[in-house]
Amino acid sequence: MKKFTIAIGSDHAGFAYKETIKALLLAEGHTVRDFGTDHEVPPSDYPDFIRPVAEAVARGEFERGIVLGGSGNGEAIVANRVRGVRCGLCWNEQTATWNRAHNDGNCLSIGQRTVSPDEAVKIVKTWLTTEFEGGRHIARIKKIDP
Repeated sequence: MKKFTIAIGSDHAGFAYKETIKALLLAEGHTVRDFGTDHEVPPSDYPDFIRPVAEAVARGEFERGIVLGGSGNGEAIVANRVRGVRCGLCWNEQTATWNRAHNDGNCLSIGQRTVSPDEAVKIVKTWLTTEFEGGRHIARIKKIDP
């Protein structure tokens, strides 16, 4: 499997999964930078951790970004406000496949309150190993950030 440089971040509601996924990524030989948070209590504001992940991906400092929260919705919204980021909220392996194959997703969002720990790991592994299909999808992606 190809090794990536990956930025990762979460709020308090995604902290446990962030720690699990970070350990998995490091064990598989990826380079990982944790943008926080470093706690579950007290609550934290997800934009404080997600925007820096997305900005680092957009600047090309990291090939991929993974953001986590309770639902993953707010995290995907924040990441997608950064030009050049294509963040997909994925809740199973199929949506992770489409995020990469059709959208050339460079950022993945997962909701800790919406999927099991095992499913989260499967989503990450699928997302990292799925290649962008190119072809008809290229023109669509160019329309996102013209």
